[in-house]
Amino acid sequence: MTKDAPLSQRPVSLRIDFLRDVAADMVKPLNKAESKTALSLLKELGRDWPDIAALASEETPLRAFIIAALSLSPYLRDTASLRPDLLSLALTAPLEESLAGLVEAARHAWRPKLDEAGPEGAGKTVPSEAQVMTTLRRAKRGLSFLLALADLARLIHPRQTTLWLSRMADAAIAGAIDHLLLAGHMAGKLRLADPGAPSKNSGLIVLGMGKLGAFELNYSSDVDLVVFFEADADILAEPDDATETYGRMMRRLIRILQERTADGYVFRTDLRLRPDPGATPLAMPVEAALIYYEGRGQNWERAAFIKARALAGDLVAGERFLKELSPFVFRKYLDYAAIADIHSIKRQIHSHRGHSAIAVKGHNVKLGRGGIREIEFFAQTQQLIAGGRMPDLRVRATEAALAALEQARWIDATTRDELTEAYWFLRDIEHRIQMVHDEQSHTLPTTETELKRIALMAGFDGTAGFAQALEKRLRLVERRYGQLFEQEEDLSVDGNLVFTGQKDDPDTLKTLEKLGFQRPEDISRVIRTWHYGRYRATQSVEARERLTELTPRLLKAFGESRRADEALLSFDGFLSGLPAGIQLFSLIGNNPALLDLIVNIMAAAPRLAATIASRPHVFDGMLDPGLMADLPTRDYLAMRLEAFLGGATLYEELLDRLRIFAAEQRFLIGIRLMTGAIGGEVAGRAFTDLADLVIDRAFHAVCREVEAAHGRIAGGQLAVVGMGKLGSQELTAGSDVDLILLYEYEDSAAESDGAKPLDPVRYYTRLTQRLIAALSAPTAEGVLYEVDMRLRPSGNKGPVATRLRAFERYQREEAWTWEHMALTRARLLTGDAPLVERAQAIISDILTLPRDQAKIASDVAEMRALIEEEKPPKDLWDLKLVPGGLVDLEFLAQYATLVADPSVSSPMTGITTADRLRQTGGAVMAPDDLDLCLEALKLYTALSQVVRACVKGGFRPSEAPAGLTDLVLRVADCPDVKVLEGELKRLSKAVRRVFQVTVRVKG
Repeated sequence: MTKDAPLSQRPVSLRIDFLRDVAADMVKPLNKAESKTALSLLKELGRDWPDIAALASEETPLRAFIIAALSLSPYLRDTASLRPDLLSLALTAPLEESLAGLVEAARHAWRPKLDEAGPEGAGKTVPSEAQVMTTLRRAKRGLSFLLALADLARLIHPRQTTLWLSRMADAAIAGAIDHLLLAGHMAGKLRLADPGAPSKNSGLIVLGMGKLGAFELNYSSDVDLVVFFEADADILAEPDDATETYGRMMRRLIRILQERTADGYVFRTDLRLRPDPGATPLAMPVEAALIYYEGRGQNWERAAFIKARALAGDLVAGERFLKELSPFVFRKYLDYAAIADIHSIKRQIHSHRGHSAIAVKGHNVKLGRGGIREIEFFAQTQQLIAGGRMPDLRVRATEAALAALEQARWIDATTRDELTEAYWFLRDIEHRIQMVHDEQSHTLPTTETELKRIALMAGFDGTAGFAQALEKRLRLVERRYGQLFEQEEDLSVDGNLVFTGQKDDPDTLKTLEKLGFQRPEDISRVIRTWHYGRYRATQSVEARERLTELTPRLLKAFGESRRADEALLSFDGFLSGLPAGIQLFSLIGNNPALLDLIVNIMAAAPRLAATIASRPHVFDGMLDPGLMADLPTRDYLAMRLEAFLGGATLYEELLDRLRIFAAEQRFLIGIRLMTGAIGGEVAGRAFTDLADLVIDRAFHAVCREVEAAHGRIAGGQLAVVGMGKLGSQELTAGSDVDLILLYEYEDSAAESDGAKPLDPVRYYTRLTQRLIAALSAPTAEGVLYEVDMRLRPSGNKGPVATRLRAFERYQREEAWTWEHMALTRARLLTGDAPLVERAQAIISDILTLPRDQAKIASDVAEMRALIEEEKPPKDLWDLKLVPGGLVDLEFLAQYATLVADPSVSSPMTGITTADRLRQTGGAVMAPDDLDLCLEALKLYTALSQVVRACVKGGFRPSEAPAGLTDLVLRVADCPDVKVLEGELKRLSKAVRRVFQVTVRVKG
């Protein structure tokens, strides 16, 4: 009889003390000190246990083995100290009989027991939850202790170790479930068909997944469970409370199994393999689960269900559920889509490349290169590919799967034998790692002393022979595993990328850190969210497959950006708003430049990222191959607007299309600006041209609506005047629009001629209010522009629309200097041509009126001082308000215009601040000062345009996205922030000096 023979084939009396026959295979102790400690423990325990005393008193192979085992495993030593009865049991009772008894005790922990304390025939008492927990813990600890000794002695094969551990898990879970069902029945929450068999016909399905499902559990494994219930089982007193009732039951199950007490724990319990665990209850209705798997089931879930097994609760219902789920796991046809699907699982599980040395110290024998996971995946992928056509491949255990693949001629006998031997060798090492401290670890120690402990437990004389044997298996597995996907594209990512299930893979977190992410746990969680299909863009199987294949490339690209975490989280926000994802993922997969652009947006431009997250249709414009080549001129924008509006005639439809168009084009101008395709001055004109076109369309649409309701005013004419940055063609991505509405009509006109007549003042007031609403009212498609009307005559106190003759009188007789300063930026945008010409002439005349230069200088200086007092700059980066900033430059240009000699140069209106300085600045300042001002204005404009396009609010180097900082430095042509700050200080001081000299301000 061989030592690897199943226990059932051995004499039932076989006991651990038969080690006298196998002394040559015994493990060796760690060192003399540990051996001395172990012997002392045996002698101490022997005071109360004669069997242990007899063992300690005589030098025998059995004593040598027990001392070696206790010296190598602190966990076994602690268990022997706490539970000497287990060591006595190991020495005196048949092993299989003891193991079977412990499993039986766990399975029946729920059963009512005779009330021994009461009178004869008093009946039975149902165990309390605490009693059930104690029974399960004592049974599990006993089985683990006996198995470990038999395992170390090589009396059993690792497959028998995993089988007995899995049987114990089955028994403990089933016993706990029966206890919970019976407790619910006694509390009136449930109506069981047979309280003597609580799970029968209960409709409660408990599936064991992973290693538990395949009877491959290790010493410190979690047990992965998935729980469903049949809503029509009719055992609930309140059927509407099913989810809540079963949810409470599962929380109690977790407590029963994994809470640590004085007796230890049973199994750590994980219910996160259920569908979308972040968004679903602990127990789901069967119908909902089937709908999920059919529509949103993931690749890794298919692989996980290969090993799924009904182990507790209603076993008949569980088998029925698994049968219904079979088409999801094993697809009927073998086609290219299925193969691509399997490849995408491979990318999720492992995407390393290269042939660097495998270090033994610190190696993860489960997830590392050449590890257990690769053998499991080698089998599972081929089962998924062919299992739909070949039912014989639908087996749970890894060894059985390899054998089935050989029988089906998918692999040869050599591959089967090599991988099977390597699998059990690695499982054996995994068991020894966990035996040391009962820890859920798969990683070899990093110190020589601790590695020697594992080597000795595995039966080697030292670390050298152990390392050689381990490396041999790891290399073999890695080679076989690599051959399975040898034709795959090189993903250029060195390390694990595992995003299956709900738990973080430690090696994946290390890979994410190497790629450049500071918070790898957050990134891992986000990517799992994608795979769960919680976003519309990732709900379809095809979209998730393409995204899975793209994930390594995405991570590499985002990881190379500064503040990679923020960039990828911005991309996640974008993804969450997309209505669909297949087109995007396909485009990115085939267009590296597009991926780079997206990464840049997410890394540098939160404002642009927020736009595509909330309005994903703007992304369509990025797909235009001519985006970077075509300048956004007025003609270009007008042509695009005409095509986009198409045949829209209804008022609300037209306004919605204008909102969509404006948002998209603002975004695309921002993209060009961010990528350097255009500069700040061109961007300002483009933002302004866009506003002009949109305001013109909205204005004429409003006029038609008002005329339809109220008719026309005799001789009525309108003109829209753009003020501020709109007037000077210097709008930014976030600018308001400053407007003035002028009108004129025949003096004899009393009211409009429509069905609802209005007098002229009310008519034009109503029209203006409707225009403001059309531009600034928030709708589902957003807001066109915020509108500011404060620059009209009399400001907020005056009417919203002004008659032209009143406007002219006010400007000639009542306006303040600052109002004439503002008028230098006025530009006629749209309206009736005769009135537009008259208004333009009036504005030009007013700007050429003779003025007292000293008074204008004093007013300008006073106005600047007032602004500085009421709105002090936040910091150096407040380029508008900082002394020597944009306000100083604008005031200089306006001052020069108001005091210019009209006989020399009649001032033009509606031109940029730079053009105005070139036109009139030479009359009030020295050429060198003018050049300095133009230099500063160019830099301020470039920086302001980029910052406003990329973020809301100002630029703060310490808080800004790293990509934006790089962009700002590129625009300014500076190597770092300190150099740029020095340049801004130099220019602002110089501009402030010019301002003070020019407007004759002392000090």
